[in-house]
Amino acid sequence: MRSLPRRASPVKPRAARRGNVAVVDIGSNSLRLVVYDGIRRAPRTLFNEKVMCGLGRNLEATGRLDPDGLALVRENLQRFVALARSIGVRRLDVLATAAVRDAGDGRSFVAEVERRHRLKVKVLAGTEEGRLSAYGVLAGIPEANGIVGDLGGGSVELAPVAGGQVGAAATLPIGPLRLAQLAGDERKLRDAIDKHLAAVPWLGAKVDGGAFYAVGGAWRALARIHMEQTRYPLHIIQHYTVPRGEAEDFLDIIARQSRKSLEKITTVSRKRLDVVPIAARVLQRLLRRIGPKQLVFSAFGLREGHIFSLLRPEAQREDPLLAACADLAVTNRRFGAGGDEVFGWTGPLFSGESESRRRLRHAAALLGDFAWHEHPDYRAEQALHSVLYMPVAGVDHGERAWLAATLHARYGGNESGVDMLHALLDGEALAGARVTGLALRLAFTLSGGVPGLLARSKLGFDGNILVLTLGAEAAKRYGESVQRRLDGLGRALGRRTELRRG
Repeated sequence: MRSLPRRASPVKPRAARRGNVAVVDIGSNSLRLVVYDGIRRAPRTLFNEKVMCGLGRNLEATGRLDPDGLALVRENLQRFVALARSIGVRRLDVLATAAVRDAGDGRSFVAEVERRHRLKVKVLAGTEEGRLSAYGVLAGIPEANGIVGDLGGGSVELAPVAGGQVGAAATLPIGPLRLAQLAGDERKLRDAIDKHLAAVPWLGAKVDGGAFYAVGGAWRALARIHMEQTRYPLHIIQHYTVPRGEAEDFLDIIARQSRKSLEKITTVSRKRLDVVPIAARVLQRLLRRIGPKQLVFSAFGLREGHIFSLLRPEAQREDPLLAACADLAVTNRRFGAGGDEVFGWTGPLFSGESESRRRLRHAAALLGDFAWHEHPDYRAEQALHSVLYMPVAGVDHGERAWLAATLHARYGGNESGVDMLHALLDGEALAGARVTGLALRLAFTLSGGVPGLLARSKLGFDGNILVLTLGAEAAKRYGESVQRRLDGLGRALGRRTELRRG
């Protein structure tokens, strides 16, 4: 096992290893192109397009790649390669998985692609595919503890993860396209899945307290169905979590549905519907065998794991949330990115906070000036939605909501403006987010958003009094707005306020 401990120290944006990179993923069911803005801890996705090709359809019966799927791959691979080269990517990596590695004509297909497009295709072994998918989960959820499963059209890759480490991966030929011929016989389908699962000895050891991390398009479709059925308020796949018992019941229901029934669901593409019941059954049998505490869906998988594998070890250990927020701060800076300074300045108010809350407060401070360019009448609302839906990793849904509530308060939003977050946060967490946001609001009002101007001033408690102490230089920036921000923070804390010259 390779150790990848997480480092929660401040992350400084750097220019190293920048330059757009592209990954083409030739899967058993889909072909996808993703362009990232660099090989770094929190890369941004610049372009993402998928075509459902079904390259592995009927592979179990014929031993060859599907002719119609081949035609679709040839046509769209030409588009993807041309687009990537027009974008001017610094690097273009082509990865092929189960269908290509297992088909009798897989080698000739790879040779054709390499000759036609003048590039190298890397055909991943099943264990390598499983390792990269597990890296993808760790890239987005560094604290992941349990088993990662990546469902493709032709196979399932499984790998244990714990403490930033990835264990030996296993690959099983139980992708939906390979099991399609058993779809009409529920007993044979379950028996076939269970037989393959029994061939992996370490799956027999229960992961009580751990989680199963589900990767892959068909499993993401199941997450969307569950969100729709439960009317979940935040439609973000990354880190969507369902307790095991609830998940098993839901998956059993979906596995028994006909295509006609599933067509009533609006959140899943029609091309995905044929594989959804089988994908549900595979996942249900996995959960039953492994016994995790919960099912966690990951939007990060093979492609993100590939990028993660190209990082230096010290970059892999960076906190993905702080890395992303630091980059956002630089991208949207007004007078400079002073989030670290604000984080330190507000620290005396939160001396008893947990490490997880301290990390979130740091992220909020980094984002503290990112909405300056929005219309002033809508900054609070825009900040809330931008943070709640921002495409970053390293946060679960409750943490997203906490950050959104904090930035809403930082930009002057009132308490009723976060009513939509009550399904994700309790009252105590919302109150803490509001205090943090008002502390940031005071800091940015006093400094005007200019880095370095909080020096020679400090914020803290003297008994039951919230005290703002200003040195001679800092006192020149005191005014009615600063006093209002101080009083607002005091009310949220239930403290009297006092201004002192020091």
